[in-house]
This record gives sequence, C-alpha cells and structure tokens, in this order.
Amino acid sequence: MILDTFKLDGKVAVVTGGSRGLGQSAALALAEAGADIALLDYSPATETIEKIAALGRRTYSTQIDLIAASPDQIEAAIAGVVDAMGRVDILVNNAGIIRRTPVAEHSAKDWDDVIAINQNAVFHLCQSAGRHMIAQGSGKIINIASMLSFQGGITVPGYAASKHAVAGITKALANEWASKGVNINAIAPGYMATDNTAQLRADVEREKAIVDRIPAARWGTPADLAGPFVFLASPASDYLNGAIIPVDGGWLVR
Repeated sequence: MILDTFKLDGKVAVVTGGSRGLGQSAALALAEAGADIALLDYSPATETIEKIAALGRRTYSTQIDLIAASPDQIEAAIAGVVDAMGRVDILVNNAGIIRRTPVAEHSAKDWDDVIAINQNAVFHLCQSAGRHMIAQGSGKIINIASMLSFQGGITVPGYAASKHAVAGITKALANEWASKGVNINAIAPGYMATDNTAQLRADVEREKAIVDRIPAARWGTPADLAGPFVFLASPASDYLNGAIIPVDGGWLVR
C-alpha cells in the first residue's frame, strides 16, 4: 500500500533546533509517522519532548551550541545519539539564525555567527550522521534551505550566503552518497510565521508587500512543512536526490 511507504516505524530521527517553530513541527511530524526522536538544541526542548512522549515515541535530548561547537563536538553529539538510541536514520538540519543589518554596517561577528550555524554546522552534522548512514546502507538527510537559496535578500548577506551554501552542500553530498543508500534533499521554506520573521511581520509595509506577492495570499506556518518532512524522511522519496523543494505558497513562481 502506498501509505505504508510513508511510515517511519523503527527509525531514529535527529532534529536540530527542535524546541520550537519549524524544528518542533518536524520532530512531531516524524514522531507521528512512527520515528523515535533525538533533539540537538541550544535550549532545553522540554515542550517538544513532552509532546513526543505523548505520542508513545522514545526521545533523547542533548544541549549543544552549534555556533561554537567544533567538528569533534558535533561528531560526539551524533555518537551520543547512536549510543542512546541504537542508530541514526534521519537527520533534519533545522537549527539556524538570521541577523538583519545593512551590508555596510554588517558586523564580522554577525557574519561569522550565521555562517557557523547555518553552513559549517550543517556540513559537519551531515558528515557525522552520514558516516553512520553509509555504514548501515541507508539514511535520509533533510537540510533547511530558504527562498534566499535562490535570491539575494535585503540586509541579510550572511544568511543569503549560508543558504546558498546549504543548497550546494545538499547537491554535493547527493552526488557522492546517493549510490550508498543515503538520500540528501532540502526544503526551502517560504515566508513562515516564526520567530525568525517576527521583525518582518512587525513592519506593516514590508509585511503587506510580502503577502501581496505570495499567490497563496498568506504566510506559511510550521504545519505546512509537516508533510514534506515525512515524505523526505520516508521510503516514498527513495529516488529523490539533491532536490531543493520550495514550500512557499508560490512565492518563487510569482
């Protein structure tokens, strides 16, 4: 049955930044599909853990600052998941930040922090989890790209650079790992009503301009990504490799 190919029973999913927003939506969607969930987050993911437990799934949680974490610390975090949960089948690279400042005033710290978590940590998490997936002959990696994987944006040079890099990392790894049973794809969310866009949504003129361009005529919500997360994590997407899938209400086609 086709619906059986979307089931994740017996799988272990690692989700970064799962305490709220898109990461929490991903964790809960994967848990509802049958997966046990490991959360890597800067802050305690208490609410998410409680919701996953209510679904009858196992959870594991560890706190890690992905801005400051070294490659060795990231590898140790993934090893901790394997020790606690037995394996790693799915990785959702959701954790990320955005810093909004005009380019001429954009500080080196803002640039470095954004690149550290949005780009460097994504690569090292893919690499660390990917080693385990290659060894077991299967795995799914879902990176979080952006509309700014395709566009330049305004006042967010580090974010735009990092999200272009996420698209490149996704394609590069797919070239090497697709033949090893590991699928690497990315979701590019459109304008989502999350903490990252609070500043935009508070700007009445900018908020109106954004909604006016979206064919769906509304901001997206974390729930809009639940289906794509499950699809990319499941056997239903076994022949999808290196794709950057916009979930944007039609923003890019306008």
